[in-house]
Amino acid sequence: MKATILVGDVLTRIKEIPDQTVQCVVTSPPYWGLRDYGHDGQLGLEPTPEAYVENMVAVFREVRRILKDDGVLWLNLGDSYAGSGKGRNADGTHQEGGKQGTSRGTIEGKLHKTTVENLKPKDLVGIPWRVAFALQTDGWWLRQDIIWHKPNPMPESVTDRCTKAHEYLFMLTKNNRYYFNNQAITETASNAGKTGGSFAGRQGTASYQAQSEGLGSPAKNYETRNKRSVWTINTKPFKGAHFAVMPEALCEPPILATSKENDLVFDPFTGSGTVATVALRHNRNYLGIELNPDYTQIAVDRINNDQPMLNETEIA
Repeated sequence: MKATILVGDVLTRIKEIPDQTVQCVVTSPPYWGLRDYGHDGQLGLEPTPEAYVENMVAVFREVRRILKDDGVLWLNLGDSYAGSGKGRNADGTHQEGGKQGTSRGTIEGKLHKTTVENLKPKDLVGIPWRVAFALQTDGWWLRQDIIWHKPNPMPESVTDRCTKAHEYLFMLTKNNRYYFNNQAITETASNAGKTGGSFAGRQGTASYQAQSEGLGSPAKNYETRNKRSVWTINTKPFKGAHFAVMPEALCEPPILATSKENDLVFDPFTGSGTVATVALRHNRNYLGIELNPDYTQIAVDRINNDQPMLNETEIA
């Protein structure tokens, strides 16, 4: 297996990648209006949500170009509130915990003021859906919104709304037909180990189809079912990385379902290298882009520690 990380601006370096090169894309861009990483060219500090959405569309238009015709994009995005002061949301709660609500590491960005023209203080900005609909308009098939349910969300002192305990993972495709191995990510059925019974929970199984056609079917165990669209995954810190660490368990199902061994998995925002680590662990090749050289080194160290048999992670 091979891992390559291109260092530099994503819209510059991605143009170097040939058309239809990658099979699967799993990524989590910098969220809008939350952190200033102090690096020229960073995304996420656009003056308006509209400008951020425009930049995201430009990035993922290039992603669509390098994606194979049957490829799939998985996009994780969190939301933010229109705020009234630096380091705080408009309702007075701290913008703590960063991107995915994980603990901080050695590298972190400064809290960023989220005052937004044309939005009222305390308004939810709606960034994930703004981006999703813009990508749909730009030609992507918006196939599904996965809810990432966090059992351990960051505490919030807010008293006039519920504590935020979820983010979105959008599944987008280049065409209406694409590679998807649902058997690779089946989950334990609620009636696992039980025999016979009703049709509940069996839609899509061979047994259900046979019985619905009047063919009958012998009693059998139903151990698995199609993966549901709500994924319960804890946030987990990664020692030595910046605070914005995507959990490995969040990117594993997308990689298993929409790529095969030896395929190329791509992340245009490599960060601490979570997608790379999981892809290589499952015998996929990895290609990524990262603006910050410090993050690149964190990703390289993480990959090499996890994959000691890998000869070298190439930095270009």
